[in-house]
Amino acid sequence: MKKIMILANSSSGLYDFRNDLVRELLKKYEVIASLPDDSKVKELSDEGVRVIHTDINRRGVNPVQDLKLYFAYKKLLKQEKPDVVLTYTIKPNVYGGYACRRLKIPYIVTVTGLGTTFQNEGMLKKLVTLMYRAGLKKAEYVFFQNSENMRIFRENRILGKKEKLVNGSGVDLDAHKVLEYPHKDRAQLLYIGRNMKDKGTDELLEAAVHYADDDRVSFKLLGYNDGDYEDILKDYASKGLVELHDFDKDVTRHIKECSAVILPTYHEGMSNVLQEAAASGRPVIATDIPGCREIFEDGVTGFGCEPRSAQSLIEAIDRFLALSRDDRIEMGLKGRAKVEKEFDRKKITADYLSAIDEVTA
Repeated sequence: MKKIMILANSSSGLYDFRNDLVRELLKKYEVIASLPDDSKVKELSDEGVRVIHTDINRRGVNPVQDLKLYFAYKKLLKQEKPDVVLTYTIKPNVYGGYACRRLKIPYIVTVTGLGTTFQNEGMLKKLVTLMYRAGLKKAEYVFFQNSENMRIFRENRILGKKEKLVNGSGVDLDAHKVLEYPHKDRAQLLYIGRNMKDKGTDELLEAAVHYADDDRVSFKLLGYNDGDYEDILKDYASKGLVELHDFDKDVTRHIKECSAVILPTYHEGMSNVLQEAAASGRPVIATDIPGCREIFEDGVTGFGCEPRSAQSLIEAIDRFLALSRDDRIEMGLKGRAKVEKEFDRKKITADYLSAIDEVTA
């Protein structure tokens, strides 16, 4: 049996968004996953994945830690001798990809987003560009989750042997069914994700203040806090401006209670949150940027706003609040139809399996 190795920076990301692919791979390959955490290791192990722990500093650039990661990947690849390697997210792509290149092991890269690096000129962008070129140069395939990311990589001459565009990780339409729309006079806007600047937390909090005395709407934030926002979020929650919850594995129950999902993010690969919200029959309010705009149609399945603009976000919320309950339900159902047509995870899994079979053959 041939061997597939997966290098990723999150066990929950692998299990929650790519488990369809993992289950298909297990039918014909031995699957090994190198992961830095244990949140979904049991679930993956129970399915038959052999999980190996590898530490990753997911945030920031620390040359010493990143060099250790490269050597850890290189040692692991020498030991396991996989037939093909799949890498996800920046550091596995760069350091895992470079290790595969040096050892002449076929590898397939997925670019899940660019972060802030490519939004600004300077030495950091030049450094990251060089690192990406080194990591992806010999990749058999580079999968992109939106056309803008693909354009930027081409523009910066970050190229593998072949490229393929897919609609993110897709959504499991069987797991995320249309949920009954809530019967409540006050609309609840649900944010799902880490509370941090690049996710639009500043703009979201400005909107919460704007609607502080408005009985039509409330704000619920579900996810971990970056250190910079820990105190301010607790202060806002104590004043009743937002409802604050730590990350919950059962996201569905929170979506069921909400009237719409809100995401004022600055950048995305292809938002899983918006896909799951639409699949559940909920309208979305999100920034009109690559990785979000592909998932909703403004005025039809949700409302768009400008990134980094609290005023634009408030205007989008006003448009949503002007809708009747029946209009909101119809908007949610149209969102479901869109993801059924364009974001079915089974179709995306088939694209990966085709590439993997080609490479292993």
